[in-house]
Amino acid sequence: MSWRATLRTAFVTLMAMTAPVLAADAQKPNIVYIVSDDQGWKDVGYHGSDIRTPHIDELAQGGARLEQFYAQPFCTPTRAALMTGRYPFRYGLQTVVIASGHTYGLATDEWLLPQALKEAGYETAIIGKWHLGQGDKKYWPRQRGFDYQYGPLIGEIDYFTHEQHNVLDWFRNNQPVREKGYSTTLLGDDAVRLIENHDVAKPLYLYLAFNAPHTPYQAPQDYLDRYKNIEEPSRRAYAAMISAMDDQIGRVVAALDKKNMRDNTLIVFQSDNGGTANPMFAGEGDMSKIKIPVQNGPWRDGKGTLYEGGTRVIALANWPGHIKAGVTIDEKIHVVDMYPTLAGLAGASLAKTKPLDGLDVWGTVSDGKPSPRTEIVYNIEPFRAGVRQGDWKLIWRTPLPQAVELYNIAQDPSEKTNVAAENPDKVAALQKRANELAAAGVPPLWLTTEFAALKKRMGLPPAFPDMETLSGGEETK
Repeated sequence: MSWRATLRTAFVTLMAMTAPVLAADAQKPNIVYIVSDDQGWKDVGYHGSDIRTPHIDELAQGGARLEQFYAQPFCTPTRAALMTGRYPFRYGLQTVVIASGHTYGLATDEWLLPQALKEAGYETAIIGKWHLGQGDKKYWPRQRGFDYQYGPLIGEIDYFTHEQHNVLDWFRNNQPVREKGYSTTLLGDDAVRLIENHDVAKPLYLYLAFNAPHTPYQAPQDYLDRYKNIEEPSRRAYAAMISAMDDQIGRVVAALDKKNMRDNTLIVFQSDNGGTANPMFAGEGDMSKIKIPVQNGPWRDGKGTLYEGGTRVIALANWPGHIKAGVTIDEKIHVVDMYPTLAGLAGASLAKTKPLDGLDVWGTVSDGKPSPRTEIVYNIEPFRAGVRQGDWKLIWRTPLPQAVELYNIAQDPSEKTNVAAENPDKVAALQKRANELAAAGVPPLWLTTEFAALKKRMGLPPAFPDMETLSGGEETK
């Protein structure tokens, strides 16, 4: 055989070996994961709201509405669950949120979703709110797998000054940025710019996390003018904020279309927790003169609680040709499930993760198959627990005198009738499960931090028991 024939044979063999790999890379979907902040379940057009959200509605009509999609009761825990695929009680982020003065963050020994996707060949970007640690750069997004970062690190900012407590919280790639503009519009601008400049030879993971419609309730005048029919000021501003976010989501979808990326892009949209129903959980500003504008539809209560109103959130998934259009999926899905589901679609390895709580629910999302999830863990904390198995849901408040509530969610989704007294065996079984989960967790970092600060303010001696001792837990596990 001549050297030319030998070279040709070798080339053909090499191409045959690499073609499947190249084809697999080409088929990896772009992932645009959009999160709203404190949005009420009903406060979207397709749930019957008077707030107009045509772009979100179009995604729902062209994809799947996920009507039993569960998040955590607060922002930080939900974002942590999404990033780790693990319940927040396993690493101390189960209680409330990381406050602006706190220095802890999401444990650095957790292998995060952007790290897994980056390792699988993705360009990774976060545009928007982080809220998983701002006091030490080791917790920041660029140190946790994101190639690019833009937006706030903390939980609540002024929409126009981008400040919290008169301190700027607006960054690009770890550097503070002082610029003019409404934060929702700026985040949309940046997302569009990222897509326009993206190299389509590489799959994209964009985590677009709006701070809207979290407090403070602020919107540009042109958006306020859209809702002149709403007299109550906070509801008018809240509606305007959601419409502003919806417009930016529409711009992002249009940018994907223009870049010819849309047909190979999975878009997921969800709220981070239920809408605020109690001013206590609204934010750090003065809410004494503000009427809460949020609507959670048929679900009981809202943000901060273990009831459906605090944890069952707006969610949808859209990917043309891969997810059936216009379907409603009434199957149990938890935010922790998104990690293994997205990793599976991306061909990302799970070898570096700790044991996941999440399950791959792609068959459920794409084809409406029964969910592999039979249990929902609403949260596990030293003072309360929420666990559901099948249709039975337990809410257990442990501080004395303890309170036990049991609901059949299929029969009583609004949680109006506590049937604990009539079902003692079911209560006992769910309490046993809650205790098992609690034994595998660690004390909440929020409580640990606040308790340490209290000890210092009170001048208590170092020998005085710390939070870990009082809760019966350990600092790490």
